[in-house]
Amino acid sequence: MSSTIIKLREKIGYGFGDAASSMYWKIFTFYLAIFYTDVFGIPAAAAGTMFLVTRIWDTANDPIMGIIGDRTNTRWGKFRPYLLWIAAPFAIIGILLFTTPDLSVNGKIIYAYITYTLMMMAYTAINVPYASLLGVMTAKSDERTSFASYRMVFAFGGSLLVVAIFQPTVDFFNNVVNIGAEVSYQLTMVIIGVIAIGFFLMTFSWTRERIKPPKNQESSLKEDFKNLLGNVPWFIILGAGIMTLIFNSVRDGVAMYYFKYYVIDETALSVFSATFAYSTFYLFLGQATNMIGVIMAKPISAIIGKRKTFMYAMFMAAALSVVFYFCNRENYVFIYLLQALISFCAGIIFPLMWSMYADAADYSQYKTGRRATGLVFSASSMSQKLGWTLGGSITLWLLAFFGFEANVGQTPDTIEGIKYMMSFVPAVAAVISGAIMIFYKLSDHKMEEIIAELERRRAAE
Repeated sequence: MSSTIIKLREKIGYGFGDAASSMYWKIFTFYLAIFYTDVFGIPAAAAGTMFLVTRIWDTANDPIMGIIGDRTNTRWGKFRPYLLWIAAPFAIIGILLFTTPDLSVNGKIIYAYITYTLMMMAYTAINVPYASLLGVMTAKSDERTSFASYRMVFAFGGSLLVVAIFQPTVDFFNNVVNIGAEVSYQLTMVIIGVIAIGFFLMTFSWTRERIKPPKNQESSLKEDFKNLLGNVPWFIILGAGIMTLIFNSVRDGVAMYYFKYYVIDETALSVFSATFAYSTFYLFLGQATNMIGVIMAKPISAIIGKRKTFMYAMFMAAALSVVFYFCNRENYVFIYLLQALISFCAGIIFPLMWSMYADAADYSQYKTGRRATGLVFSASSMSQKLGWTLGGSITLWLLAFFGFEANVGQTPDTIEGIKYMMSFVPAVAAVISGAIMIFYKLSDHKMEEIIAELERRRAAE
């Protein structure tokens, strides 16, 4: 297994899968909250509560999908088939999520509950198997970090793409074609959905599964959960991942409100009837510097280790977020500079986190003799959705607490609250994330020992 040559094409193919997922995820992060409050027409507090309540089912949904994946056996492998089967439903439900029915406010809230729940189920059904692929394509830790880096480069590439085209496309349909904001969002999601389907199918076609469970391993859900509960590194990554996603989702979720109501967003550039506002450049810059951080993750972690790289990046992001509070709304240079630096720090940690999940799966097999890759990797989807949901709920609840009202001028207290949500609130989450990683004990040297032992066992089989 360690001698298997991994071609560049496979790493690129793996990256396309997260390009698809990230396009949707960034749409959820940047635009869903303001769509619900300013276009769809439901109160901020109701939307925030909806995000949290739907997590009750979704919390169980992630490990269930991991269990299903571990027990799937096809000629394509355990996890790859779901990229083929779920791509189209994933895209269709995304369109429904941004569809505005002609209902009362209560009817719209019910519709939001249903479509958001279905969206998160579809995200789980395709993203848990996709994440689990990282644990079965190769056994080499450095190659996993390389796969994870390609994944994150393409993830932020997908994010850059959606930031560049989403709002300008909505504005084009709304202002030029003049079909209304509700239909403009829906048609834009149709375009995004078609792109996402193509990306998922490329991942399915270009990747391969190589690592199999031990030949004598019997299916035992009880044993899999018992081993998971004893996997301390898994819990540490889960906790740090949740706080990292809260950090990102609060900053990202309030960004459009920050520009619309505090900076007073204006058109910065117009190209072929498509308008690009200052907020679009802000979001685009964040994704671009995220990508640079992803690229730097491997060389930096090769020098100081994954744990220290993760910790230092989060602590630096927290400090810079505090400084962001003091930005004057007319000082675009200061706003953009801090956005670039914070996003660079945030970008570094994501490939490390995915690589660490694969290491946690190896650690579990090393300690117990059993492998449950899908169940372990369900933590990646669980932490991502739980962190984003908590962050999204916190964002909308705080907006309601500070007296936010859609599509009107905001009071000084509301503006001050929005500034807090761009700075101090995410800073707290970043500090907690970095502090949790202090307790992570799977050093790079320890993983070399674990991988060598697992290779010996496979050879003996």
